[in-house]
Amino acid sequence: MSADVRMGITVDCASPTELAAFWAEALHYDLAPPPAGFASWHAWYRSVGVPEEELAGLPDAPDRLVDAAGVGPKFWFQQVPEPKTVKNRLHLDLYVSGGRSQPLAERRATVEAEVARLCAAGATVFRVMDDPDNNYFAVVMQDPEGNEFCVS
Repeated sequence: MSADVRMGITVDCASPTELAAFWAEALHYDLAPPPAGFASWHAWYRSVGVPEEELAGLPDAPDRLVDAAGVGPKFWFQQVPEPKTVKNRLHLDLYVSGGRSQPLAERRATVEAEVARLCAAGATVFRVMDDPDNNYFAVVMQDPEGNEFCVS
């Protein structure tokens, strides 16, 4: 028996609009417009029964991402009241360097350029994993709310 399983990724956060904008830049995704027939996300939320008091604390701005090519998963940045307090148990890996089939010096330069781009967008470097003896280079970063992700 085959199931039609679809997947989206939900990220709990304090500021959905800002985090969605960061990840749109990081992933080369688009901010998702409201569903067809709705002038805004708030209008859509109202149509599915979200109470007005919940909407009062949310900006009426995109908090979802889509891959323009339609290949990658959709993302939703969900506002929650509690801050992030511990290390992520799940994180994203951004593969930008072409993998170990590329020379280490080229991979390092590609990763460093991407790290600089992401820092300019609001990320910070958390840890550099530099192991030339094992032909490995990657950087652990944090998004603007402290969620870890890797660039390699």
